[in-house]
Amino acid sequence: MPFCTWAVLKILTYSVYAPVFPRCPCSTWLQQLRLPRIKAFLGVSMCELLGMSANVPTDICFSFTGLVQRGGGTGPHKDGWGITFYEGKGCRTFKDPQPSFNSPIAKLVQDYPIKSRSVVAHIRQANRGEVALENTHPFTRELWGRNWTYAHNGQLSGYKSLETGNFRPIGETDSEKAFCWLLHKLTERYPRTPGNMTAVFKYIASLATQLREKGVFNMLLSDGRYVMAFCSTNLFWITRRAPFGVAKLLDQDVEIDFQRETTPNDVVTVIATQPLTGNETWQKIMPGEWALFCLGERVV
Repeated sequence: MPFCTWAVLKILTYSVYAPVFPRCPCSTWLQQLRLPRIKAFLGVSMCELLGMSANVPTDICFSFTGLVQRGGGTGPHKDGWGITFYEGKGCRTFKDPQPSFNSPIAKLVQDYPIKSRSVVAHIRQANRGEVALENTHPFTRELWGRNWTYAHNGQLSGYKSLETGNFRPIGETDSEKAFCWLLHKLTERYPRTPGNMTAVFKYIASLATQLREKGVFNMLLSDGRYVMAFCSTNLFWITRRAPFGVAKLLDQDVEIDFQRETTPNDVVTVIATQPLTGNETWQKIMPGEWALFCLGERVV
């Protein structure tokens, strides 16, 4: 066994028992290290994200069909799922703490082509908080008269000290606590509705960078018009526009000819933790970087 592999395994083994040895000088360090950092180092999957930005109301049935298979079917993310569709000033959310790959509600979403310009979805592999509806992403809160929807992939340490002001978590996750902190910081910076939303999202990116210092923080965030993607480890995106072609899912034997499903003026961007199709070229967002999409186009 290579030394590096042996060393990591030893650290993982000891980190499990570190709480039993509170007097050991390594105990606190290992407890902080073992959850976010080692999982990221080993490439251990936590959750998966899916987002969409489009210039016309578009259904996400094809991409969602690929994602739900990873929720207990082809992947380990069996601890719940959720998806939020924006429609005008409103949004509709479907959530289920059951595995998505065999969820009747997920089947409904796959079969019912809800059209939206902005979508945020998530499949969960629980690490903070029990498997329960209140801990299932995405989370939504009102700010400046808009519904803000957020989903997080990763794990944070030292998050309990984050001040959330009037935004209080309902569940037990580090993810929701971080979301409430983000919104609280936004209200401190912008006590009134801001006019320059690009500047707002740049500020959010700086806050996300601070959260990334606490562990792994991949995020999707939307106010209904913009969809923001912040990458800590893995996030990919693809923009589809004319001339459209055929796409084939990686996780299921399903393909679609977008030429038959779209018009020449359609522009649709899909964001995912890992590419969902095997015959298209996905763009990777590098760790520490972020992207902002509006009406299907990348604007930052």
